[in-house]
Amino acid sequence: MSNENILDVNKREIVNKGERKRLRNDGKIPGIYYSHDSKESIPFYISKDEIHKAQKSDARIFDINVGSKKRSVLFKSVQYHPVTDEILHIDLFGIKMDQLVTVSVNIELVGTAKGVVEGGIVVQSINELLIECLPMNIPNFVELDISDLEIGQNLKVEDIKLDDKIAAKTNPEEIIVSVTQAMKEEELAPQVDDELLEGEEGEVPEGEAGDTDASKEEKTGEESDNKEDKTDSEG
Repeated sequence: MSNENILDVNKREIVNKGERKRLRNDGKIPGIYYSHDSKESIPFYISKDEIHKAQKSDARIFDINVGSKKRSVLFKSVQYHPVTDEILHIDLFGIKMDQLVTVSVNIELVGTAKGVVEGGIVVQSINELLIECLPMNIPNFVELDISDLEIGQNLKVEDIKLDDKIAAKTNPEEIIVSVTQAMKEEELAPQVDDELLEGEEGEVPEGEAGDTDASKEEKTGEESDNKEDKTDSEG
């Protein structure tokens, strides 16, 4: 189960785009703390080293001091840069240890499926499970044994064995993993339309031109700004 840990965070007095940029240049990450009853939000910043330490730990529950008060929190969301994967912003959600919380935990497959021995391929459709439990009962992950899976068979959310203190909130009929027949090489070969071969080499039909590198970079920048602006409105 989860271990408690301490996050060293600092309250932000200034909340604007320039301040967030300055913080990131200084190796710090801006964030927002939300209270358990959603009636309070506090902007803060945290060092990148502190975030990386938290990510490497087995903890799911963290203690912070923001606004001169000790609070227990969970990571609500982490926003990453779409190109560099650098952390841009984090949201922390305040909890009470005696109240149920809903969180996502990773699903880890264990065992070797019988279908794989017969030449099949394991296909995992979902990697996380939404659960509800008290904060101290949050598992680091849930296991699903796939040893008996044969080709053409699957396992659903309802097949996961959970502790009595934990309830699955994901649709019980949703398929988590299946074993399918491996495709033959001739099925993998791309099909080429003979009509396409009649045009000039490298010709792109009108209206179907692909994005240039410059346009892709521009779109990426716009998407990043939109995400950041959206986060601003929340803070």
